[in-house]
Amino acid sequence: MAIDTARFTSRLPASGRNPDPVGELRFLVDVPQIGGASKIGVFSECTGLEMEYEVYEWTEGGNNDFVHKLRGRAKFPNLILKRGITHEDALLRWVFACKTKTERHAVIVKLVGPDAKPVRTWAFAGAWPVKWTGPQLNAGSSGAATETLEIAHQGFAQGF
Repeated sequence: MAIDTARFTSRLPASGRNPDPVGELRFLVDVPQIGGASKIGVFSECTGLEMEYEVYEWTEGGNNDFVHKLRGRAKFPNLILKRGITHEDALLRWVFACKTKTERHAVIVKLVGPDAKPVRTWAFAGAWPVKWTGPQLNAGSSGAATETLEIAHQGFAQGF
């Protein structure tokens, strides 16, 4: 049986190769509108890039072949950002600004390729810091001092 290779090669880049997967270690986190600055820092880790729908099951009387599954609300876990302590303080200013009034902003996470161009962007609406954890100070440790910021949000946003 002959395979129509034109059908597959038409989707390949001009170089004729499939693009390489992008490594996880290159990403940027932006929060527009915080003190006029966009970037709140460079982070070594970002988790919580996920989304899930609640599923409701409904059993129909007399139908024993299957159970109906209905989509419910979307659920989004908090974003968790980790980084080494630096002199940059935009992140902490945002945390302290939320002590008296919640300041919600968009948070944009960009995965960048080796050429520093964005490969994929995730934006989150109505985000605000809910937890900050400082470094574990230990005179006998040789590890870097790190801080963690946990951000609640209203879900994925479009248009960024």
